[in-house]
Amino acid sequence: MTQVDFYVLLPLIILVTWACALLLVDLFIPKERKWLTALLAALGLALTLGFSLSQLGLENTGFKEMVVVDGFSVFVNALLLLSGLLSVALAYGYLKRMGIERGEYYTLMLFSISGMMLMAQAADLIIVFLALELLSLPLYVLSAFARPRADSEESGLKYFLLGAFSSGFVLYGIALVYGATAATSLTGIVAAASNGPLTGSGNTLLLTIGAALILVGLGFKVAAVPFHMWTPDVYQGAPTAVTAFMAAGAKIAGFAALLRVFATAFPSIAADMTPVLQAISALTMIVGNLIAISQTDIKRMLAYSSIAHAGYILMAFVPYGNPEVAPVSVAAGLFYLVAYALTSFGAWSVVIAVEQKEGKGLAISDYAGLGRKYPALAAAMTIFMLSLTGFPPTLGLVGKFYLFRAVIAGGFIPLAIIGMVTSLVSAYYYLRVVVTMYMQDGEPETEREFWLGLTTAGTALVIVIVSLVPQGLFTWASEAVLRLF
Repeated sequence: MTQVDFYVLLPLIILVTWACALLLVDLFIPKERKWLTALLAALGLALTLGFSLSQLGLENTGFKEMVVVDGFSVFVNALLLLSGLLSVALAYGYLKRMGIERGEYYTLMLFSISGMMLMAQAADLIIVFLALELLSLPLYVLSAFARPRADSEESGLKYFLLGAFSSGFVLYGIALVYGATAATSLTGIVAAASNGPLTGSGNTLLLTIGAALILVGLGFKVAAVPFHMWTPDVYQGAPTAVTAFMAAGAKIAGFAALLRVFATAFPSIAADMTPVLQAISALTMIVGNLIAISQTDIKRMLAYSSIAHAGYILMAFVPYGNPEVAPVSVAAGLFYLVAYALTSFGAWSVVIAVEQKEGKGLAISDYAGLGRKYPALAAAMTIFMLSLTGFPPTLGLVGKFYLFRAVIAGGFIPLAIIGMVTSLVSAYYYLRVVVTMYMQDGEPETEREFWLGLTTAGTALVIVIVSLVPQGLFTWASEAVLRLF
């Protein structure tokens, strides 16, 4: 390993080393002082975030061009590490309250974030697969973390079985791509497609099928229709702190891999893949929003909401084969990922605050009277619901504006219309929560925890403030994608 190799993966190496050390240190921390494990996990994430941001402006490859550091990877890694810090804040009091406070929770989370970061830096399909497994295996365990609770164990088992099945699709797709191009590196694949061994319709068909299978596997990870069926059950059964982490982290990593792999390796088959991506995006928005209307459980409603937002983010991915529109479109997708991650963590923080032991407080009807009894918490939840819908003055509105503008510029006007119509449909079930909080009588109970309250207030303020001055964030996102095209 050369010095360049080491520096390219320095943040990842720091986080993995910290996770291994934390696993050992936790053995000596008494059960009643597990808050120290949470503190150490947050410290490791903050340290890694600092080293990751120090790589801004750096462009280099490592390990024989199997991994890369560039503006795109730094942007995604920073978002992933911020998501990790927010996840620790949400889990800190929740685990203790639910009686499942165990130190290995934070170690598993750090290993999962390591896989997500490796996914963002992968420049080879083999690394993409290894990163996918590294981020997924800890999530399977975390989903069943509330054992021996039956719904949590069921959640973990469903996620494991379906996740292993989807990984098979990715591996088979990689094999077909290698058979067509004799390469697994992203640059090698595109070189073979332009002037290498990829000649004849047979190899082109093989490459297209391989790319489609990779899309299936990564589509499962981001919960795109029709690969979404696991999402409601897993989100509902898993501990809510884990659900919040999955809803943002796994989606960020999955889309990072999709964007890099398809933009870098598969531009030659964009004409074949674009209609497929367009159909998946439209179906994901329609199915997610329509089924969310009938949900009475807040976790299942947010699960279908997560599916719908995967469709919105996929809109940015559709024009990836158009060199004139793709950079702006992908930048819009990255911007929307930030908006969705912050809003999602904020909404889940309110859910955690209202949730009580034995699954109480998870029905939407349990939010009745929240506006009268806890006005600050209800105001924050209102901001999150408005942002998910796309109402001003929230970051969600700005994100959708950039998305729709990019899609229209790419000529996909019907897709933009579907996005706008489904956004109007989503207003029904998002605003239903607001109506329940302010216009129905009830006596809700909430938990008062410092870090949970700080997360709720902080995300709400950022969502509003950044929406007023979004240019800086969008500029960073635009600069992050320049190397991909």
